[in-house]
Amino acid sequence: MFHMLGWLWRRKSGADVERMLQAATEHYNLGVTRLALGERAAAAASLQEAVRLQPQLAEAHYLLGHLFCDDDRPGEGLAHFRRALEIRPESAEVRWSLALGGIPQVYANGEDPARVRRELAAGLDALEHWLDSGGTAMRAAAAEAVVGLMQPFSLAYEEQPNRELLERHGRLCVGLMSEWERAQGLSPVVRHGGAVVRVGVVSAHLRDHSVWHALVKGWFQELDRERFSLYAFHLGAQADGETAYARSRAAHFEAGPRSLRQWVDAIRSQQPDVLVYPEIGMDPMALKLASLRLAPVQAASWGHPETSGLPTIDYYLSAQDLEPPGAQVGYSERLVALPNLGCFFEPRLAEGPRPALRELGIEEDRPVLICPGVPSKYAPQHDWVFPELARRLGRCQFVFFNHLAQAQMERLRARLHAAFAAQGLQPERFLVFAPWLTKAAFLGIMSQAHACLDTMGFSGFNTALQAVQAGLPIVTREGSFLRGRFASGILKRMGLAELVAASEEAYLDLAERMVRDAAYRERIVARMAEARPALYRDRAPIRALEEFLLGAAERKSQG
Repeated sequence: MFHMLGWLWRRKSGADVERMLQAATEHYNLGVTRLALGERAAAAASLQEAVRLQPQLAEAHYLLGHLFCDDDRPGEGLAHFRRALEIRPESAEVRWSLALGGIPQVYANGEDPARVRRELAAGLDALEHWLDSGGTAMRAAAAEAVVGLMQPFSLAYEEQPNRELLERHGRLCVGLMSEWERAQGLSPVVRHGGAVVRVGVVSAHLRDHSVWHALVKGWFQELDRERFSLYAFHLGAQADGETAYARSRAAHFEAGPRSLRQWVDAIRSQQPDVLVYPEIGMDPMALKLASLRLAPVQAASWGHPETSGLPTIDYYLSAQDLEPPGAQVGYSERLVALPNLGCFFEPRLAEGPRPALRELGIEEDRPVLICPGVPSKYAPQHDWVFPELARRLGRCQFVFFNHLAQAQMERLRARLHAAFAAQGLQPERFLVFAPWLTKAAFLGIMSQAHACLDTMGFSGFNTALQAVQAGLPIVTREGSFLRGRFASGILKRMGLAELVAASEEAYLDLAERMVRDAAYRERIVARMAEARPALYRDRAPIRALEEFLLGAAERKSQG
């Protein structure tokens, strides 16, 4: 395991080398144990001591690379992957991690997204060339280890067309999984041929999760059970009352943990006519499975609002209110835009407790602007908007919420502080970083604010619905892609298109008016309350989804 000692080691006596090898091994094993226990900082310290004692310990460099990338420190992570590759050039896991590990989740000041995209393209080139140079046995063996190991998930946070890069990643995944499938001796899938269409749903989030509430629960609740049977495959380890509800509505329900082969066998044995992945890109097992052909018809949806890039996914289920004109060009799949918001959902918690603002560091006598996004949704090119709005208003508070990913939060905090300082403003006068709140407490804060400032480029769907429920006006800028148009779609569905800005300047003007013009804000709140019912229990998307499922299954059965 620990071979190829460097020049420094050759200068030491045999006894010295043996003692240091033993110590490095102990620190490595301790790091692995600490990582399994979730003690990430302690694990990193142990692994760093291991590579200090034994610089040629590829396994420790590899784990450190993943720890740093997970902590959104891709530069340090890539350095360890490069070191591991020097030692273990035959490792598919290291090569895959090096190709895909350089995408920041939150950009720091001075980082160039264009450079990151160029390096990703070059990394995919190198990875493809190396995989092509190996034999089929090598690719089959590598498939299960590397597909889903690292995914280009964070590309979606850039307001750029990503189809080309995601298709390249998708072809690599499907190519490797095809080799795995052949090595496993799996036969082609066939349709079961029954009168009732079997719809499989594969997700790690059949639980109390935004993907479940926005998209999937409505399918389980409303699909016609005389024409459709739901077959649920819950990949995730977490289960709750929503999981129990999914189980109660499914003709067949399976839950993990399972190996890849076990999941493949479980899905194939039920012979689904159509297999739907509510999100592809968030879970490693979902990507592995989606890279295979497990049903005659396969579809993705906007739990992760980006094309999968996978040749094995035939359709992408989206919504008419959420897509821009000419949206098909952004998808490798055939786009199916269901009516309106494309989903059926019930109103959720109507109101929550009203936390004392001062206890959260918020001054009660100053306008409160809720900034609800996770750190990765705030792109650096929009940082200037906050100090500009502060300059216009003079007195206001931007309330962000401390995310559990502390490194990401610190990057965002540093960027915002720099943006305010550059305009000669004291960031402490305007920026509040409140604790992460329960859903009920979050609604309570929203009910006391002046406006919700939607994130630009990657909008919020569930947060926009929460603002609507709390009677809080939303200010949004309509994005160029599905992921940037959730709040605008909701507002337009409510007849409030005037709250949808076409530019950052219009966004600023609207936010300023919402704070300064109390009468206007009150009219907007009243109109939101009146229009809110139009969002809920919309069965038009369900009926259209049923027609799609029937048509897709029938077309496939006819060849």
